[in-house]
Amino acid sequence: MGEQSSTVRGKPDVALLLVTISLVVIGTVMIYSSSSIIAMEKYGDGYYFIKKQILFVLLGFGVMAGISRLPYRWWKRLAYPGMLISIALLALLIIPGFGTKVSGATRWLRAGGVSFQVSELVKIMLVVFLAHYLTKKIGRMKEFSRIFLVPLVMLMIILGLVLCQPDFGAAVIMVVVFMLMFYLAGSRIVYLAGLVAAVIPVGVVLIIHESYRMQRLMSFLNPWEDPANTGFQIIQSFISFGSGGAFGVGLGSGMQKLFYLPEPHTDFILSVIAEEGGFVGVVVVLALFCFLIFRGFLISFHCSDLFGMLLASGLTTVIALEAFINMAAVMGLVPTKGLVLPFLSYGGTSLMMCMATVGILLNISSSQKRDEDNAEAA
Repeated sequence: MGEQSSTVRGKPDVALLLVTISLVVIGTVMIYSSSSIIAMEKYGDGYYFIKKQILFVLLGFGVMAGISRLPYRWWKRLAYPGMLISIALLALLIIPGFGTKVSGATRWLRAGGVSFQVSELVKIMLVVFLAHYLTKKIGRMKEFSRIFLVPLVMLMIILGLVLCQPDFGAAVIMVVVFMLMFYLAGSRIVYLAGLVAAVIPVGVVLIIHESYRMQRLMSFLNPWEDPANTGFQIIQSFISFGSGGAFGVGLGSGMQKLFYLPEPHTDFILSVIAEEGGFVGVVVVLALFCFLIFRGFLISFHCSDLFGMLLASGLTTVIALEAFINMAAVMGLVPTKGLVLPFLSYGGTSLMMCMATVGILLNISSSQKRDEDNAEAA
């Protein structure tokens, strides 16, 4: 299958597009509901966050539309330069004067009043790099030194820079995506098991070494031991979920967002949905994410070439991990990680990267449908 043939488009996955629109609409409504009081208190404008988010949404749909028309095989050209640019941007964050610190973490580059969270780009470029690299090396997947060495060194460099921010949640996602893509490409299980065996003790050391990570772990195990400090966030989230009941207290009527629940429009937006939309609202959001992930993997498994399959699988996994880690954290099922909820939480970088991801998936789906139509015609 040649590169030139990929410029002919079939029909994209309409179901994937519709579920994406649904999530973005729900997120936009809930961002206004959860942020208006905070915005009025901090900026004297209750519409401060929602005005910015609407701009992000419009730009996001523009990005998605543009990328959906870009042949997905074109991303091979960015595999190596994109990875090098990502590493360079991560390195800038640790240079004084370049990174912007928010809530104790230096994850953003700021220029001209616009901030950009570098790790969101790095996740996508890591997937693109691995998809291209593994496609080229597919005949040598049993040779450890020829296959694992280069991407493993690249991953170690990225993880080192990401943990300097620090962003433990992003590091976990990158490791899982790395292992999944190698598994799908046919890597030997013993190599992946060895990687897991090496990562676990490193993770334990990182948790023990940083006091705030130990505090998060302890508050996860027993948040009521320190309810006014380390356990405060998750307890307020529990109250939100408990207050919502089956159908919620009604849109805009939630009380926990009134300076009780921390970051209600970002990390804990699902807690606001739980209070105002109840159990039904949470189930709807969960179902939409499950359907989006199902469509993403379906596109991957139906793809006619290895690069497209790995690209779609990796990108879908990134969204799946971010979504379910965030949801599990606000429900108290895992320690809090500082990860936002894709498509729903406030923030331009996350939304742009998620919309770009959907754009790539839409192009892959339109390409595979075109190939199927050509096969039927033949």
